[in-house]
Amino acid sequence: MKRGFAWLLTLLALLGLLSGCGGGGDTTASDTASNSAATEGADDPGGSYGAWAEAEVAEDSGGTAEDGASDRLENAKMIYTARMEVETTAFDTADADLRTLVEVLGGYFEQAAVHDYGSGYRSGDYKVRIPADQFQPFLDRVGTLCHVTYQEQTSENVSEAYYDAESRLATQRTKLERLQNLLAQAENMEDIITIESAISDTELEIERLTGTLRQYDALVDYATVYLSLQEVYQLSNVEEPATSFASRMGAAFASGWRGFVGALESLAVALAYGWVWLLLLAAVGTVAGRLLWKRRRRERQAASKESENKP
Repeated sequence: MKRGFAWLLTLLALLGLLSGCGGGGDTTASDTASNSAATEGADDPGGSYGAWAEAEVAEDSGGTAEDGASDRLENAKMIYTARMEVETTAFDTADADLRTLVEVLGGYFEQAAVHDYGSGYRSGDYKVRIPADQFQPFLDRVGTLCHVTYQEQTSENVSEAYYDAESRLATQRTKLERLQNLLAQAENMEDIITIESAISDTELEIERLTGTLRQYDALVDYATVYLSLQEVYQLSNVEEPATSFASRMGAAFASGWRGFVGALESLAVALAYGWVWLLLLAAVGTVAGRLLWKRRRRERQAASKESENKP
């Protein structure tokens, strides 16, 4: 009986070892491998990217290569991310429109912060989670609500890592079931302790793999958009290119006038910030000026008396 338990435990240990080796034991490595799989799998129907899809195609004797590629694309696990920098001259309106848009598309704000540094212009930083099927419509709609100055989109194919973790999870669950059956049949304390230790390790691995899959599901189901909203006096890079001499001169005069107005506004803001110091300097200057004037007056009077007393 003991020898039988020992053989069964050895087999289960080998099963767990093979499961761990199959996944590389490192989610970072799986993520790195998924980047190359994103391109190789799309071009090569027999590539490493589609090991899980090939098994599905093999089960269907009537399937074709096109069907396999279609299934692979349909079941691909893609993580979409975007970064946008936008401008607006009406911050409150733009902020409200963005919040309404996110709500209408079924998304939510994972993070939102509005900053006002005292310059008179505000800025907002948002981390938005949008359903993956609404990712591109959201970006397009933001472009109509605000003036886009920068936009970057990335996509990551994590299919290989995802289905590898899913396969290892199924293996660990099978292992757990067999260990529980062995525990029910165990008769001596040594076997019970050994099996319970193996069960504990297996449950921890199941919990870890379940968390990994849950994290992947959250990233795949909802795209992530990092959005920076800046309030400005005038939108940048919106002028039509000047071609003729007259239009170039007009654009230059307009730009010069805007620069002059902007400089006056900046000066007014600076004076508003430093009015206390200006008032203090004016008071000190007035007192110092009066003292200096009185001193020179006394000197002139003294000089005048000396000149009168001379024979």
